[in-house]
Parts: sequence; structure tokens; C-alpha cells
Amino acid sequence: MTTNIVLIDDHKLFREGVKRILELENDFTILAEGDDGHMAVELVKKYKPDIVLMDINMPGVNGVEATAELLERYPGVKVIILSIHDDENYVTHALKSGAQGYLLKEMDSDALIDAITVVSEGGSYLHPKVTHNLVKEYRRLVSEEDSLYENDDSVNKLKEIEHRKPLHLLTRRECQVLQLLAEGKSNKGISESLYISEKTVKNHVSSILQKMKVKDRTQAVVIAIKQGWVEIL
Repeated sequence: MTTNIVLIDDHKLFREGVKRILELENDFTILAEGDDGHMAVELVKKYKPDIVLMDINMPGVNGVEATAELLERYPGVKVIILSIHDDENYVTHALKSGAQGYLLKEMDSDALIDAITVVSEGGSYLHPKVTHNLVKEYRRLVSEEDSLYENDDSVNKLKEIEHRKPLHLLTRRECQVLQLLAEGKSNKGISESLYISEKTVKNHVSSILQKMKVKDRTQAVVIAIKQGWVEIL
């Protein structure tokens, strides 16, 4: 089944690069291109795409504003934000607007293809570096909250629980992959760390998602942190 895409970015060279990558894939079709948020709304109205790849910084109507307007008018469309910013404030605003994906422009072609595939299937996708930054911020907030209740016996007991791997659910290798996902590693980074092929990494990630009953790696990392299955430095 073909995924129809509208590409919105005010940098023509970047658009051309993304377009060439996607044109090599049989499952993706670029229906139209635009360079601002206003044009995004008009093109979605005209072409009814499955996915909109949306730059976050554009003159006039920016990507966040355009996403909010798009989803109000056409709730069935899915938006993936393209950005140079890995700051959690940008990510949070994008997600609040309704975007289901957030990719940094430093992405490789595999990340772009993975993001479109995951989002088109109803999941969400965050660039691994963005995931890592959000996790660090989450840990900071939890730490601050814990400090307010440092004399609470129940909290102290929780602090005494040691980091544990979910060996009842995942294999040892899958535990290693999950840890590296939590550290913000891409598939390529994981393959280099564990000296295995990227194809093997993808197979491990698919197995992890299936066993944890989640749609994407972001959900897997969040659950792993809550359960104490991974360590975040």
C-alpha cells in the first residue's frame, strides 16, 4: 500500500534531498511540495495526503501553527515535524500541536523511512537524540519531585530497588538493545556498539516492541525507565 506524502520546507535543496530518498522507495509517493505553513494547508486540502513532512521553522505560518490548523481541519492527516532543534521545548510544542513524529534534519535515510512507516501505521516516532533529551528531562523532574518527599518511607523503599533487567521478557541481547535505545542510539549506533548488522538491530527492535506490546521505540523506552529496566546517565 502506497503512503502519499506532502513535503513542506522552505529550503529547496533540503526538499530535493528528501524527495530523492523517498522516490527510491516503492511504498512512498510525493504528491506535492510547499515552502510555508499556509501552503501546507492548501496542499492538504487539495491532495488529501496520508503524511505531511513539515519543517518547524518557516516564514509566515510556522510548522507548529500549521500542524495545529491542519489537524483541526483534517484530523485524519498525520504530521511529522522536521527540525534542526533537539531542545525539549521545541519537541513539546510540536507534540502538543498534534504532530506524531519529530525528526532532526541530521537524520539518515533509514530514520526518515522508519519514521514515515511507523507514523503511517498509527504509531509515533521521535528522533533517537530527541528521545534521549526528553528522557533526561523526565528524570530531572522525577528527581526534583522525589526530593520533596525524601522522608516518605514508600519513596525511600522505591529508591532501594536496584536496577533490574527484564530477563523474564527479553533476551540478554534485547536488553542490551533496549539500554542503547534509552541512551538515544540510532540503529546504526547500536550496530556499531554491539558489533552486529543494522538488519539484526532492526529484528531485535521489532521483537522488543512485540514483546512489550508497544507501537514504537519511544513507548518502549518510557516503559523501560518506569520499570527500572534501563539506566539513564
